[in-house]
Amino acid sequence: MTRTKLDLTGLKCPLPALKTRKALKGLKPGDVLEVSCSDPLSVIDIPSLIQETGDKLEMTKRSDQEFVFVIEKANSPAATRSSGD
Repeated sequence: MTRTKLDLTGLKCPLPALKTRKALKGLKPGDVLEVSCSDPLSVIDIPSLIQETGDKLEMTKRSDQEFVFVIEKANSPAATRSSGD
């Protein structure tokens, strides 16, 4: 299991969610991604992304200027649950 930190402070919507999605794609199941954001919309966008991908939001921490999300990569992504065949 590896832990990766992603500093997205200063970026505005939709970039934090897009960069989080890209980072998650490069992780193996069980890996942890810690995302730091300053965009207030990230408290909506990142949890919605995690619900969509099927990964696990371990923790959300909020301070005055920063939001931190700790995400665990799931064993089987939501995208592979439904087959389009």
